[in-house]
Amino acid sequence: MSDTTTSNAIPAGIDTAAIRAAAQNLDDGAVTAGYRGDRGAVLAMLNGALATELVCILRYKRHYYTVTGPQNGHAKAEFLEHALQEQEHADWLAERIVQLNGEPDFNPATLLGRSHAEYDDSSNVQGMVRANLIAERVAIEAYRQMIEQIGDSDPTTRLLLVKIMAVEEEHAEDMRDLLE
Repeated sequence: MSDTTTSNAIPAGIDTAAIRAAAQNLDDGAVTAGYRGDRGAVLAMLNGALATELVCILRYKRHYYTVTGPQNGHAKAEFLEHALQEQEHADWLAERIVQLNGEPDFNPATLLGRSHAEYDDSSNVQGMVRANLIAERVAIEAYRQMIEQIGDSDPTTRLLLVKIMAVEEEHAEDMRDLLE
């Protein structure tokens, strides 16, 4: 004979006191007492990633507007698509920084110094593609290292960085395919 009733008991290992304590310190927003990340280090990493995404937006936009010739229509379209996706990444990063009670750093005076990627002003399409491929590879490695450093201490930030890195890998493949 099997018992088909369900138990309302809290599963073992769940700290109900910690769950109830989450109702405290409402000014901390999404950051509860159970947050295990090094918030200062995570915010610094996220602001570095934000700077990188902003530089990538500017680079891709410049390439989009300056590439010419009917034979370069595909590259032009890729540059615009990537710029828009990098903007989405920047928005996600800024939102996460605010969720962690930080301030997103959009200061243009220090942008290049904080970015992992470089700006590029190539005048030919192959130079543009090469610069974008390099920047994507740099971003992929930066995200990989951030993900590794965060580990399991901040699952939300980790998932965000994994999501962004997957798109950066697609961008690298797109740029590699455009190389002659």
